[in-house]
Amino acid sequence: MSTQPRPVADHQRHVADLLARPGAWPTERVPLDAARGRVLATAVRAEEQLPAFDNSGMDGYAVRAAEVAAASAEQPVRLPVAGDVPAGAPVSDLAPGTTVRIMTGAPVPRGADAVVEVEVTDGGTETVVISAARDVGSFVRPAGGDVAVGDEVLAAGAVLGAAQLGVLAALGVREVEVRRRPRVLVISTGSELAEEPEPGSGQIRDANGVLLSAAVEDAGAVAVRRLWVADDVGGFLARIDDELSGGDVDLVLTSGGVSAGAYEVVKDALGPRGVEFVKVAMQPGMPQGSGRVAGVPVVCLPGNPVSALTSWEVFVRPALRAAYGHPLPHRPVVRARLTEALTPLAAKRQWRRGRLDRASGEVTPWGPAGSGFLGWFAGADALIDLSPGTTPLAPGDTVDVWDLANG
Repeated sequence: MSTQPRPVADHQRHVADLLARPGAWPTERVPLDAARGRVLATAVRAEEQLPAFDNSGMDGYAVRAAEVAAASAEQPVRLPVAGDVPAGAPVSDLAPGTTVRIMTGAPVPRGADAVVEVEVTDGGTETVVISAARDVGSFVRPAGGDVAVGDEVLAAGAVLGAAQLGVLAALGVREVEVRRRPRVLVISTGSELAEEPEPGSGQIRDANGVLLSAAVEDAGAVAVRRLWVADDVGGFLARIDDELSGGDVDLVLTSGGVSAGAYEVVKDALGPRGVEFVKVAMQPGMPQGSGRVAGVPVVCLPGNPVSALTSWEVFVRPALRAAYGHPLPHRPVVRARLTEALTPLAAKRQWRRGRLDRASGEVTPWGPAGSGFLGWFAGADALIDLSPGTTPLAPGDTVDVWDLANG
């Protein structure tokens, strides 16, 4: 491991280059029901129009605008009601000098060119009294007024949320071509991790496997498997070789075994295979590793859960999302005013957990600075990004804040 710390920005570029895939990311076709949150691979053009037919924007009466042009409260117009047009009815014809009651979304009859809302009528069912004039097109949603045939409805790279899936469903699209979700193998290392529900003496439960698998899924990727490996180099290498032989992994994400101790299984196993282990000038998360094994990118994070999750946010999440074409790879960064004093580290970029008040534009440091406070991290919704320096920050000073609740 190099003794000269690598700048954070340099390691960010290193991981991004490692995960970048030459050529286009693989795609697949999925039904709409399985497409929520996916990234669209190709643009979608409308083969139908929306609305499919002229329809009413109000409950009221379909009329010829010219026949109610003189209507007012003082001199209302009376028209015979020829029938009702509920939503879902077929398109009909409107005889001159008549009207029909029409419901919101129902097809406007041929011959009608306006809808008079029920609020300016007496609501009659045989003859209606209309007390206001309406222009041509009033409360009529024209066919193709929302989407015309040939329109690009969604561009390649769009993330498919509720509105996007809704318009596709309305247009009759049943499948979409999306970017395949990156497949991530998550490996926790350390003989101190308990395989049983109740840890033995000196053992702890594996938090990293759970939190990193969840982070992978939250980023739009898929945690294909979650493994635990003891501090045994031979066993670790045999396990990772076996896992990669199937060819279904785009990234291996390990935690633990990367520092300078006597039982650093990841470093000892993968260093001879060309994976680089460095110190990065940051806190938490200084020891890092990255490289390729059997052609598959491998990113090796520290074992402390706070360090692992911070490192994920700083290095892996944005690089992974950028690799498969997500339009928003980075967390939103906002400027916020500190509610408490903080002192930056002289030679390291530091991320402090925080609680962001989005209404007031203030951020409150949340918990101690150390990397052993996972409980505090669980209550945070932001990371305060402190550049190296020696000048203390006072309440009211502005800082960069990563909004973990968005993006």
